[in-house]
Amino acid sequence: MKPVRHLVSMSDFSKEEINGLIDLARKLRVEWRSGIPRHTLASKTLAMVFEKPSLRTRVTFESGMTQLGGHAIYLAPGDIQIGKREPVADVARNLSRWVQGIMARTHRHSTVVGLAEHAAVPVINALSDLEHPCQALALAMAIRDRRELHGTHVVFVGDGNNVAHSIMLLCAITGMRFTISCPAGYEPSAVILEKCGALRGTCAIEREPEAAVRDADVIYTDVWASMGQEEETETRRAAFSRYQVNEALLRSAPEHAVISHCLPAHRGEEITSEVLDSARCIAFDEAENRLHVQKAVLLFLLGGESVGD
Repeated sequence: MKPVRHLVSMSDFSKEEINGLIDLARKLRVEWRSGIPRHTLASKTLAMVFEKPSLRTRVTFESGMTQLGGHAIYLAPGDIQIGKREPVADVARNLSRWVQGIMARTHRHSTVVGLAEHAAVPVINALSDLEHPCQALALAMAIRDRRELHGTHVVFVGDGNNVAHSIMLLCAITGMRFTISCPAGYEPSAVILEKCGALRGTCAIEREPEAAVRDADVIYTDVWASMGQEEETETRRAAFSRYQVNEALLRSAPEHAVISHCLPAHRGEEITSEVLDSARCIAFDEAENRLHVQKAVLLFLLGGESVGD
């Protein structure tokens, strides 16, 4: 029996698997837009465990399972109270008896790790405080629609958060360059930096945003205060005030550079509406890609689809 595969960290997939998943996702996009049905996951169920609210994650995973012929069960924060009403390990063991996959959007990364350790079915990290691998895959697909991944320079302007961590790992695995421009004290996790180093990734920290974007191919940003950091909003707003992605910053970047954001965006804070709504912005393409890459992940982990062979 093959060991159960999970997507807990972006580093769980190889370069070949990532490129294979993007190839599959692009094929699925063509089928979806053409109305061609695919029912590979008929009779299979995905349990969707949510500790945080979501638009993109819930709609894309639930729609994705439906489009693949399967079914998704939404478990709201109050339904399980994972780790409070019942231990993580027991939740994993119970769900494994009833469903073929578990998607988890959690406060703590340790919760996703615990689910994967004790589940007999694939576990997919749909966001934790450490990583957001599905978002990184959606970005990879958006980049591949425009250029090869290898050699692309991704510049993240903002907080060294969960999204930045998964993009860093994505870059290290696929041969992209990564630079983050952030104020002191808001750097990426040392654990993730160490992982990128072990993968021989090119990850740099540049304090000056204008210098960081000078040879960027992709400029990425995210909210300055993530869910759970609301009490730090004013402190972070002051710390990041000169890290806004706006027209002035883009004058320091190459004309071909595109801009993205994982959404939801705080318009007028980390990014201006002028930039977010511009032709150079690929954030909404990336948002659509969440549907396609997650369907590819579901087919790979739950449906036994081959990728990266």
